Amino acid sequence: MSKHLLNPQGDFPAATLGRRLAAMFYDFLLCTALLIVTSGVYKMIQMAILGEEKMRTLTEAGALDGDPLLSTVLLFVLFGFFAKFWTWSGQTLGMQVWCIRVQNADGSSISLWQALLRFVVSIASWLCVGLGFIWPLFDKQKRSWHDMYSNTQLVRIPKKTK
Repeated sequence: MSKHLLNPQGDFPAATLGRRLAAMFYDFLLCTALLIVTSGVYKMIQMAILGEEKMRTLTEAGALDGDPLLSTVLLFVLFGFFAKFWTWSGQTLGMQVWCIRVQNADGSSISLWQALLRFVVSIASWLCVGLGFIWPLFDKQKRSWHDMYSNTQLVRIPKKTK
């Protein structure tokens, strides 16, 4: 996928921690709904393959708890959500609401590889009790761990005028 310049262009300030957290909360709500719908579709497909009676038996026995295939599907769907928004417009829906954007230093969209790095390091940041997300408070350039590792920046952009 080729990089393209994002609009608007300019030298924008780094996004504040408050805006980052607000956008993350908004995206959390959207992702929760996406994962619920994905799980429902997965279970319907599973029921069509196994049959209702077999599904009931497996469910009652607890054999479907912690399904690794479902977990993998959910992880890929979640990555697809973020990768599509980050590589296309630089903004998830939550980022659009809070006027922040992920981009390269030259104002271009990030690559799929950079999106994957951001996604994986974001998970690691959560596993470290969120330390990677509050790192902008300590970094002079106000970058989180996933910003630094993927060589991207999260900036505050002006509101779009109609």
